[in-house]
Order: sequence, then C-alpha cells, then structure tokens
Amino acid sequence: MTYRITLLPGDGIGPEVVSAALKVMNFVAEKFNVSIQTQERLIGGCSYDKFGSPLTDEALQTCYDSDAVLLGAVGGYKWENLPHNLKPEAALLKLRKSLGLYTNIRPAKVYSAFVDSSSLKSEILAGTDFVVFRELTGGIYFGEPRGFDEEKGWNTMVYTKEEVERIAHMAFKTAGHRKGVVTSVDKANVLECSQFWRNVVEEVAGSYSSVTLKHMYVDNAAMQIVRDPKQFDVILTGNIFGDIISDIAGMITGSLGMLPSASLGSKYALYEPVHGSAPDIAGQNKANPIAAISSVAMMFEHSFGMTKAAELIETSIDKTLSQGYRTADIARKGDNIVDTEKITSLIIQNIESIYNEQALGVFTL
Repeated sequence: MTYRITLLPGDGIGPEVVSAALKVMNFVAEKFNVSIQTQERLIGGCSYDKFGSPLTDEALQTCYDSDAVLLGAVGGYKWENLPHNLKPEAALLKLRKSLGLYTNIRPAKVYSAFVDSSSLKSEILAGTDFVVFRELTGGIYFGEPRGFDEEKGWNTMVYTKEEVERIAHMAFKTAGHRKGVVTSVDKANVLECSQFWRNVVEEVAGSYSSVTLKHMYVDNAAMQIVRDPKQFDVILTGNIFGDIISDIAGMITGSLGMLPSASLGSKYALYEPVHGSAPDIAGQNKANPIAAISSVAMMFEHSFGMTKAAELIETSIDKTLSQGYRTADIARKGDNIVDTEKITSLIIQNIESIYNEQALGVFTL
C-alpha cells in the first residue's frame, strides 16, 4: 500500500519537527510494509516571502492530491504587521476551509512520565484521558458580516444544522468506543447560536442510545477541566470555545508543546502539532519534535486505519520519556537533556525494540 503525504513544514521550528516526524513515519511505515511518498510545499510566512501569498493554489492542489497533510508551524514576529488576509495564520484558515476540515481532534492524555510535570497535583491529573472535538470551519471565525471601523468592530457567530450534525456524529461515534460520554460545551444561556447548537446535538444523541450526553456551559467547562479533568471522556464544542478549551486541556497535561492534533473532513485530513513556530529557537536543533511525531501516530490511526502502528509510536514516546530523556523545553532537574535529532533517534530506537519484543511475543500492543 502506498500513501501520498503533503509536507507543509512552514516557519520557525516547523521544518525541524516535520523532518523528525518524517523519519519516524518512514521507519514505522517500513515495519508495517507500507510505502510513503511525500511532496513538500511552502506555507505561512515563508510562502508569503517567496510568492506574496501565505498559501498558493499550487500548494493547495498538492494537498487535494494527497491522502494526508502534515504541517509544522506558521507565523513569527516578522509577519505580524501584514494585513490579516496575508498573515501566515490566514493560510491555516484557508487550508481548513478549502479541505473541508470541519473536525479538530485534540487528545488530552497524560504520558505516565509526565504526571508530575503539570501545574496540577498528580492525584488530580493521574488517569486523565479525554479528547476534544472542536468544530473547525464554522462559527464566529468564519461568519459574515465581519469588520471594524474607527467606532466599532463586529463578527457574526453562525452555525447551520449540517455543520453541527456532522461533528456531533463523529464525537458520538468516538465516545461509543471509549467511555460512552459526550459533554457538549456551549453558552446556551446567553447565545441563541449556542441554543441552536444544543438543540441539534440533542437530536443527534437520539441515534446513539449507548452514549450519555451531558451539557456544560463553556465557563464552567474551563473550570471543571482544571478542577477534575478525569470526569471527561469526549468534549464536543464549537470553533471559538474549542480553541480555548483545547488549549486549557493541553496545558494541564504538562506542556502545550507536546500535543498533537488531527483536523478531519469527509475527504481530507491534516495533522499538526499544537505548538507555535518558536522563532527564537529555530534552526538550533532545540525544538521538541514529540507533538509532530505524535501527530504522525494520529495519521496512522485516522487516515490509514493502522491502530497498531499508532500505538507503537505512542508507546515508544512514553518509554523514551520514562527513560528520563527530555528536550530543554520540558526538562526538569535530573533529566537527560537532548536535542531534536537525539530524542528522535531515541524514539526510533524504542520503536525498534518494542516492535521486536512484540514479534517475539514478549510485548503485546
């Protein structure tokens, strides 16, 4: 089997973490007898510098022709004063909309070696394992009209029934394979758009008798994620609330820079680390590639249907961290601090050893 992957390394540390993730992707693909073909295109500030656009039609077409897209990071101080439609971040919005990536999946699961790395007490964090389903192509980020003048600024929050239904179905299907609980997060006590969201989610819930639906206002949800994160299984929410909630969920796990994400649609899929472009350490071999590598694990699971390969990558990351290896951004006193290339090679070594143990029947994924 051959899979075509578009690589969009982007700005700052993006090229470094994508390079590391590609090494892991190729290594695991060989173990599972699949072939990976890649094409690389520019996105973000580097694309603007060369072409005058943060996302060219050629780059977008390459994404259309691929089985999945792996993105690094975009943005940086250099492009902060550009018009909004030319900023590197505008490329992400255009990419998500053009590919129809209406569901963003952000896991909030704690690596065993990271239980003591969070700002939360270990007894509160231990056992946390939930996932946020954020609607990605509707809501206030895309609603019209929008604009500002000297006296006021305005945006419009809009959701159609189809937009709510399709992500709700994905969330309920996922919950059916997990603990069977969906918590829909909204602001229905204030916003008519949220009340509409709630009504549609309740309609969809009727098709999933084995899944329990709960509703929670977004301000309470933000508090509850910090107070008792273990209570959640699948969180379902809109674009702007999901943007905030998923970052809160990410931070409690120990490091926002460690988290992967998947953005899925009916036909296309994009995988990217949650972290930013970190221009201050770009090109210094200091970047933490774990989020990008874990994003590859999500690619194997969601786009290729290769759950065992995904589990192998995640188990190898956990083992590497448990051995005390860290990049500088996540290091504590007593840790063995290594650079980007070294931690990537250590993860690959652990993939090899765990794979061989599995083959001998010593370790079962």
